Amino acid sequence: MGLVGASRPGLGRLARVELRAAWVGESSDFTPWLAQADNIALLGEAIGIELEVESQEKSVGPFRADILCRDTINNHYVLIENQLERTDHVHLGQLLTYAAGLEAVTIVWVASRFTEEHRAALDWLNNATTSTFNFFGLEIELWKIGDSAMAPKFNVVSQPNDWSKAVREQAASGQATALSEFQRLHLEYWTQFRRYLEDRGSPIRTNRPSKDHWSNVAVGRSYFGLVPWNGMRDNRSGVYLQLTGPDAKAHFSLIEDRFHSEVEGRLAPLGTLDWRLLPKAKESQIALVRATTPSKPESWPELNKWMAETLEAMHALFAPIVKGLNAAEYVPQADDPEVSADAAVEVTSSSA
Repeated sequence: MGLVGASRPGLGRLARVELRAAWVGESSDFTPWLAQADNIALLGEAIGIELEVESQEKSVGPFRADILCRDTINNHYVLIENQLERTDHVHLGQLLTYAAGLEAVTIVWVASRFTEEHRAALDWLNNATTSTFNFFGLEIELWKIGDSAMAPKFNVVSQPNDWSKAVREQAASGQATALSEFQRLHLEYWTQFRRYLEDRGSPIRTNRPSKDHWSNVAVGRSYFGLVPWNGMRDNRSGVYLQLTGPDAKAHFSLIEDRFHSEVEGRLAPLGTLDWRLLPKAKESQIALVRATTPSKPESWPELNKWMAETLEAMHALFAPIVKGLNAAEYVPQADDPEVSADAAVEVTSSSA
């Protein structure tokens, strides 16, 4: 009999690396590194937000914030402050100053180590403020195996509790007892659907559960997003790519001109596909709709599966497409289709 494990390959050991081995200075090395697309995406994965860098060293009064981003779901500010050392009171004070000066809704504090008092301070801020403000604390580490390249790792040490915040705000405003039956069902559906996505290991992340009949999913670029929705009254559900901003019509036309066949081929099997230019509205939509019974919780397992598969398929399809769109390349045609604004997807005005 041979030795137990004799045929197993040798395993290396993880070794912790000092941060200064990769970044000598915070502003000169670490901040430019973190602001790169791949690295800010790594941080975004840790906190569950798709980020788009807007600027570095943003002036806020007498201070300069390290990195200013946008949350691609709602276009709100996300401000990032970095430290290669442990947290201190000076940076905590700066974060609060930045939040007030920029009216930032999400603050991300990155450091090599969080002291207990600063971790507690962020937890207190998350409990004391409304959902308009969110505070994250992240510790960054560097690791390697043998002679391998160094690998960064973000550990979340403080984050908002979305569900408790939503419940607390409703109770404080007297809305908890005023929710209609459909609003209660919406809140319950989006809460359990978020858990379903996590259990599924899906790359899709929805925003905070709410009483609204829709939710939001980032697709990697500001002014674009995926909107899943449920119509409790008319027994329909759907997901649509939402295009907003000053170039919405140009972007929609570019997608229709260049990717119509690909979109139809990949998405039509999932439901009824509808292209909505909506020339008189501020947005355009590419929508998938199907008959469902979202008002009946017993139907949610099947609805969860369809909604997750549809969101995953649309995200995989549209994320690379929207990132490559350039509105300057659109040339209006005399025969561009005219679509009445009345054709806007009904979920924006009804289906509650």
